[in-house]
Amino acid sequence: MKWRIGLLTLIAGLALGSVGGQAASRPKSDWLHAKGNRIVDARGKTVRITGLNWFWYNTGTNTFDGLWTANLDKTVKSVANHGFNTIRVPFSVQLVKAWSQKKYPKANINLSTNAALKGKNSLQIWQRFLADCQKNGIKVIIDMHSAKSDPQGHNAPLWKSGKYTTKDYYAALTWLAKRYKKNDTIIGYDLKNEPHGLVTDASYAKWDGSKASNNWRYIAAQAGKKVLKANPHALIFVEGVQSTPKSWKTGYKKSAQYNYTLWGANLRGVAKYPVKVKKSQLVYSIHDYGPSVAPGSSWLQGNFTYNSLMKNYWRPNWYFIHAKKTAPLYIGEWGGYLTGSNLKWMKAERKLITTHKLNFTFWCLNNNSGDTGGLLNSDWTTWNSKLYKFVKPTLWQSKKGQFYSLDGQVKLGTKGLRKP
Repeated sequence: MKWRIGLLTLIAGLALGSVGGQAASRPKSDWLHAKGNRIVDARGKTVRITGLNWFWYNTGTNTFDGLWTANLDKTVKSVANHGFNTIRVPFSVQLVKAWSQKKYPKANINLSTNAALKGKNSLQIWQRFLADCQKNGIKVIIDMHSAKSDPQGHNAPLWKSGKYTTKDYYAALTWLAKRYKKNDTIIGYDLKNEPHGLVTDASYAKWDGSKASNNWRYIAAQAGKKVLKANPHALIFVEGVQSTPKSWKTGYKKSAQYNYTLWGANLRGVAKYPVKVKKSQLVYSIHDYGPSVAPGSSWLQGNFTYNSLMKNYWRPNWYFIHAKKTAPLYIGEWGGYLTGSNLKWMKAERKLITTHKLNFTFWCLNNNSGDTGGLLNSDWTTWNSKLYKFVKPTLWQSKKGQFYSLDGQVKLGTKGLRKP
């Protein structure tokens, strides 16, 4: 009788698909791809990354900040229920290298609020986080934030620092990509957080057609290819640099004139020197902040407006990539306080995102980000209602206000939806 039961089940499944049930037509995995300036799923349907950042796996805490008070499982569920479909997680080369050598630096957690984590090392806590995300319809972007495990590690301009070399950097990304090649909860890799530096600095990241050891465009291509060799389905997020020559003929010379941006936000070089990574997996990324983070920036002086920001800063440095449909654009970080001129900037950024349906991860969930604040209050459990209300319109949601996950099988949180 087993074969008859199996046959009846098959017929019922086919009938469900033909009558409008979507299960039969949905792919079993949720890998995403780039198409023009959109991110699409396996069916070619446009999706949107509308998430947040939660740090600091990269600082020596060796897990997420707040777990000395908050409960991991409940926090992930709360993120989903508030409509954020992706979490970008900063890592360090140092931590991943330790994991690859089966060394597990101690994680800073409070077992009285995280009894389920008793006896678990930093990697096992990460594994539980991924399981929580999968259960709640959240996807994850791994961000290689710094070479060293250090709260100030992101200040180093390159992907290497101290004893952690470019080889170590490649190895860390490769190890992660191989380990999670079958886990579509992790949708992609932000190859390096905020490459930066000026030509007058001791070390700086540049963007040109060379194979120089400090050429981020070349290093990113090599790193991206290594990730894709391990997992051909991963999205490759490539940030910009800080400065590019006003004339490519002059190159990076001390006497040359330059266009400057915030760290990692100068993608002017894409027009002449695009990153040579499989186009269907390539997403360009920038970070954007207002006066609370970058008060001295020329584009934020005086009576700046949405139109002046678009003309003088956004379009020439990175928005052109979206406008020309060169590739999808992802704002990996944006955020700040809702006060003074920063509130005016926040409103402009929100308008940019909602008008053009851009992908983003808000900075940040943590309340201990000094120059931006965060979505959680100081108790690490309740939400900053004013800031959340401000960000909420940017999230991917239905006309009825239900939030979409990036998952075809799992809805976002308890009241959200799976992707349409």
